[in-house]
Amino acid sequence: MPSGESSARIAPLLHHVHPDGTATVLLGDDHPLVATAWQAPRTEIAVVLEVADPTPVRLREPVRGLLWLTGRIRVLTGSDAREDVLAVAEQRPDSRLLDAGHGASVLKLEPASLVLADAEGTCSVPAAEFTAAQPDPFCLFEDDWLRHLESAHRDVVGMLARHLPDDLRGGHIRPLGLDRFGLRLRVESADGDHDVRLAFSAPVDNAESLGLELRRLVGCPFLAGQRSA
Repeated sequence: MPSGESSARIAPLLHHVHPDGTATVLLGDDHPLVATAWQAPRTEIAVVLEVADPTPVRLREPVRGLLWLTGRIRVLTGSDAREDVLAVAEQRPDSRLLDAGHGASVLKLEPASLVLADAEGTCSVPAAEFTAAQPDPFCLFEDDWLRHLESAHRDVVGMLARHLPDDLRGGHIRPLGLDRFGLRLRVESADGDHDVRLAFSAPVDNAESLGLELRRLVGCPFLAGQRSA
């Protein structure tokens, strides 16, 4: 996680990115980074926090996106630490938060830059844009829905192959992501993995319109009959 000449990869006990782009990191009291921060309490240490977006189904490459937050981190103490832990608990209750002040230290990352990367590209995200972003309407059930699609409806996944380029249709097609703009698939083939977005005809924000768009992608004859009526 730290950047610079003394960089080392760290897996924190817990990390949480807040809506404003700041991040809370929980590390054991005996971690060298915590010791460094205590030795120079007024010094902010430069770090890069890498947040991975895991795939909802088991894939050979189990990441579908990355967010990098680059900035400076410092140890919080006293009421500042308690307030930060409570803010995390309100959004994401987690038993590991109980270790704060009891063997674990609370650190706060103030980002100078945010960079988002996935198969569609890499881009810098302005802090104001990140803060203003709203959750996708399907984010709470996306993973469960895609796992169900993978395990119980492989025939439907196969029907989606008609939208793929010819050279990808022979690969193993897996559900990867779902949002208001479309469905993402990953094609695992002998020459590597390929992520493909199947766009909806228009953005959707409820289950009914989502169902219509998915039937359109599959090529549902009933839907075609509805539209011609």
